[in-house]
Amino acid sequence: MSLKEILIQRSNSKCELCSSTSSISVYTVPPTKDQTAENSILLCDKCLAFINNSSEQDINHWRCLNESIWSEVPAVVVMSWRILHSLSSELWAQDLLGQIYLDDENLKWAEAMNSKSSEKADEKIPTRDSNGNVLLDGDTVTLIKDLEVKGAGFTAKRGTVVRNISLTDNPLHIEGKVNGVQIVLVSAYLKKV
Repeated sequence: MSLKEILIQRSNSKCELCSSTSSISVYTVPPTKDQTAENSILLCDKCLAFINNSSEQDINHWRCLNESIWSEVPAVVVMSWRILHSLSSELWAQDLLGQIYLDDENLKWAEAMNSKSSEKADEKIPTRDSNGNVLLDGDTVTLIKDLEVKGAGFTAKRGTVVRNISLTDNPLHIEGKVNGVQIVLVSAYLKKV
């Protein structure tokens, strides 16, 4: 049996990421060069086009990965992890990333991206407010929602101004003082002033 026939049988003739049945082809998950059933997956033309040209992505297409992250095929989970990792500024993608389990060997495989992806990984993902504005150290923001501050015993009220914020390593969080207490805030609940 050919590799494609093995993958078709394994996937029931569907794209292993989005379950589409239209025009599927074999994709070997980099950096592996050997085409085997263990390191290859079947992809539809749409998924393949998005993977090869990430600038023309329909981000919502990748919501389909909520199924593929549970695959028993390591190559499928590795590819799902890579795509979700590239979309980690999206809250839904971050939620799905938190659900993926990869053993050490497969995590190394997932992190071993090709040079184009590695260059993107070196670029810092900007921290954005609820309107998509880029936040910088020293900016002033307001809360767009009441937030319970666990451990401090108060609720930060909607409309509270937070001055001179500090960015964190996580592009989804910032640090700032509310009621005299330095806390971490989710940037999606903030609006730049």
